[in-house]
Amino acid sequence: MSHNTFGHLFRITTFGESHGPALGCVIDGCPPLIPLEAADVQADLDRRRPGQSRFTTQRQEPDQVKILSGVFLDEATGRQVTTGTPIALLIENVDQRSKDYSDIKASYRPGHADFTYDVKYGIRDYRGGGRSSARETAARVAAGAVARKVLGAVTVRGALVQMGPHPINRSQWDWDEVSRNPFFCPDPEAAAFYESYLDGLRKEGSSIGAVIEVVAEGVPAGLGAPIYGKLDAELASALMSINAVKGVEIGDGFAAATLRGEDNADEMRPGNQAVPVFLSNHAGGVLGGISTGQPVVARFAVKPTSSILTPRASVTRHGEAAEVQNRGRHDPCVGIRAVPVGEAMMACVLADHVLRHRGQVGTPANWPFERFAPQPLDDA
Repeated sequence: MSHNTFGHLFRITTFGESHGPALGCVIDGCPPLIPLEAADVQADLDRRRPGQSRFTTQRQEPDQVKILSGVFLDEATGRQVTTGTPIALLIENVDQRSKDYSDIKASYRPGHADFTYDVKYGIRDYRGGGRSSARETAARVAAGAVARKVLGAVTVRGALVQMGPHPINRSQWDWDEVSRNPFFCPDPEAAAFYESYLDGLRKEGSSIGAVIEVVAEGVPAGLGAPIYGKLDAELASALMSINAVKGVEIGDGFAAATLRGEDNADEMRPGNQAVPVFLSNHAGGVLGGISTGQPVVARFAVKPTSSILTPRASVTRHGEAAEVQNRGRHDPCVGIRAVPVGEAMMACVLADHVLRHRGQVGTPANWPFERFAPQPLDDA
């Protein structure tokens, strides 16, 4: 009943708190003989790590991961590989400053989960929010790195496409630009604007929300199952489970409600080896809960960081009126570092569905119809 585990065959259990000694995850169901080194996981954790620019929390956490179990040296290849047993990953916390939260020990932060955790469990970890802190997502990113190894040729990439009321210019989308700025933004002009925009918000002691888009390419047709195992439903659930996420959409999402039927339907034409070619992707790569072979596209909205310097009215645990002014180190836009987290959740869901598909109807080389087998990615 703890609900700290997700997935069916590729199962992830995360543990740890924001100001505890460590956090991490246990991954069960990973196939054996997949090459896996700590460096494979570290690369993704480094993208999410705090303190890398003035636009994120200045908490200095190296987020060095340790693989505690589930790997062994394959003497035939000389590589460390998965064994098929549970993989335990550990990330130690080294820069907690719990004293920063002593002033709000008895008060609830407006917009945060302080009240709801307290009313449910009768106890709350006021030191950074405990499990409700975005710090928990480091474990998800670690799990996502392992999921990527399971997926092989599938590419999962994310980008920040809107900050506050300011969207990017999609005509200037450049995936290479995502790694060149601190916002994971694919539009260089928007990234330059976000820099001054966020500086202003920081000086005001405020915060802002964002919209993140995650795209998976090379996803084979056939993943997902009706009625209660729909790929898009489980993807939406996984993204919605990320702390501070308040909305998820697949493909055109809510914009589809403004379209006529002939505009929304993704027309098809004959392609090579009788594989259909779609002329658009309003569905976001999923029809009837099953992947079409097109890129799977999802977006999620991240609310503004609740811990802000601006005083806000609240109450104490004892029902007394209070005013809360947060101190400590916080992200002025928590959506920035949510990009690698969204990628990780997409990867975990897809890895789970690949294994479930293989268990029900065959291996990836034997999809329900041979002609719908995974196709190599086009370098263009």
